[in-house]
Amino acid sequence: MANGLVTGGGLEPEAMAPAPERTGWTAEEETASLEKGLFQDEDSCSDCSDHEKAGTSLRSFVLEGKTLFPEIFQTSQLLFYERFRAYQDYILADCKASEVREFTAEFLEKVLEPSGWRAVWHTNVFEVLVEVTDVDFSGLKAVVRLTKPYLCESRVSSFTWECMSELLELKEHRLPLQELWVVFDDSGAFDQTALAMEHVRFFYQNIWRSWDEEEEDEYDYFVRCVEPRLRLHYDILEDRVPSGLIVDYRNLLSQCEESYRRFLNLRSSLSNCSSDSEQENISMVEGLKLYSEMEQLKQKLKLIENPLLRYVFGYQKNSNIQAKGIRVSGQKVTHVVSSTMMSGLLQALLKDKLCQEPCKEEIEIQFHNDPLSAINACYEGDSVIVCPGHYVVHGTFSIADSIELEGYGLPDDIVIEKRGKGDTFVDCTGADIKISSIKFVQHGAVEGILSIHSGKTTLENCVLQCETTGVTVRTSAELLMKNSDLYGAKGAGIEIYPGSKCTLSDNGIHHCKEGILIKDFLDEHYDIPRIAMMNNVIHNNDGYGVVLVKPTIFSDLQENAQDEKNKALKIQTSGEVGAAEKVDLEELIQCAAGQMELYAGPDLSEQVEGNCEIINELVAASTKKGQMKKKRLSELGITQADDNLMSQEMFVSIVGNQFRWNGKGSFGTFLF
Repeated sequence: MANGLVTGGGLEPEAMAPAPERTGWTAEEETASLEKGLFQDEDSCSDCSDHEKAGTSLRSFVLEGKTLFPEIFQTSQLLFYERFRAYQDYILADCKASEVREFTAEFLEKVLEPSGWRAVWHTNVFEVLVEVTDVDFSGLKAVVRLTKPYLCESRVSSFTWECMSELLELKEHRLPLQELWVVFDDSGAFDQTALAMEHVRFFYQNIWRSWDEEEEDEYDYFVRCVEPRLRLHYDILEDRVPSGLIVDYRNLLSQCEESYRRFLNLRSSLSNCSSDSEQENISMVEGLKLYSEMEQLKQKLKLIENPLLRYVFGYQKNSNIQAKGIRVSGQKVTHVVSSTMMSGLLQALLKDKLCQEPCKEEIEIQFHNDPLSAINACYEGDSVIVCPGHYVVHGTFSIADSIELEGYGLPDDIVIEKRGKGDTFVDCTGADIKISSIKFVQHGAVEGILSIHSGKTTLENCVLQCETTGVTVRTSAELLMKNSDLYGAKGAGIEIYPGSKCTLSDNGIHHCKEGILIKDFLDEHYDIPRIAMMNNVIHNNDGYGVVLVKPTIFSDLQENAQDEKNKALKIQTSGEVGAAEKVDLEELIQCAAGQMELYAGPDLSEQVEGNCEIINELVAASTKKGQMKKKRLSELGITQADDNLMSQEMFVSIVGNQFRWNGKGSFGTFLF
């Protein structure tokens, strides 16, 4: 059916510049808009079908089925910016959620033909051809009658003229506008009617939520709800959202709708109950639980709908990779990957990698044509040697055992490229994984190039040409990355989650949206990450070199947030803190400054400023977390708490890093 034809428009949301807000039309504006086409650009005729006739700028298509229906307007392939402009400028403007129906009705009165057009009434059970005789704008319904000849297509049983007439009588011949698809007319007289119906249908199917009217009834409904949901819809259509996150979102939406339905039923039963009975009290308690559950679900939905928060928090995918463990025989195998094995290459391998120690026990060698099959054949303790070549893979490297993946040569000579739509390139859950001397190239991806869910992964002398996020270090995971080059991420080059450990040494991180994104939730459920950064060059990123993500401080700490930050920034020069704390901080800063002296040149001041800026800001963040922890312990009756700032500092070491030409600076903080 027509709703199965919706496809992405292909235009990036960022390319669209919203037009100024408009709350109504003058008669002159209305006439001009109708002449040019309200929702489409003047050059949109290029989108028309080959058999398009003069007068209309829209496509048409024929419904599939045994019944030969007339062609209907194909309006479901509108681009993001076309829908955005229609909702913002002409339909909703700055209305409240409670005014949506009223604003929509006013809009339809201006553009919808009140009668004289035919449509296909489409439901999940049948399609039937009807003629519109009038429109109830306030009710968003059309008054219809059956056409002659009678055309009907049913999926369950045949609907005779008499049955359908009886059904329409029960509905008083009034049908919701979103269930009607306008029959194609090449004169162009019904173009605006078809487009208006499409916008109403799309809004109530994909944007509107039944609980919206009970949310904050402010004038920014379009900004709060319509725009983020519209962006999410097109991000999903254009494969910019991980498949797992899409499933989570739809499940959350179904759960919230079910909870809201139960909540309304319960509220209705309470309003009809006049006695102060025990059953009523039980129902009220149940209602409070439902309301709380519903609010939590709505907050999760908003987190996914917001494009910035969706990018910041990402998809908490749980890896289901199962480790194989040690082989039954106890034998460790060396896997050699080469598309073609020449005698000279084999001799070099035997000399350099396979037979280095003559007295060493015999090893088993297995040969593979591609690295993915080699990884899938590995057990605990195995090693994979990838010979020079360009390998194209279409699956995910799922590494659950402690293995070593090594390129035999320079990274640019050993290229592993992932193609095709998919999620993560490399998933790591093994206790001790080592990857070295390989170049990973990512295409057509939705998630990052390397995701470490648990265990320790060492990445050395590698090149990562990313497309979405680069490397993600999940909670409880550990990354040691050195002498590697990472670039091209549309998100962050490296995402560091709470409770993880990350050591970055002598790496280049550049040409990403953000260099390094640190997720310090400052929550009792999460430990801060432990990070060491030495001698990295972080440059040419669109945003910041390093970004710290943290929540807005709780209300009882917000008033003192600036004072605490100022206190932390004065630690270097004042004696307000304990001697041990002062010494620790001074040692850290002196260590950073000492390391800076090794780098002479015009950018020295920028290096010192970047490293010290990170130290000062994160000490301030640690101070706030320490206060929160101390307050919670005090409420529990535990009076002792660790007052050592540096013991809570997420940075174990930060020295010798260079920050150059980052769009917004060396360090930034994102508050949510």
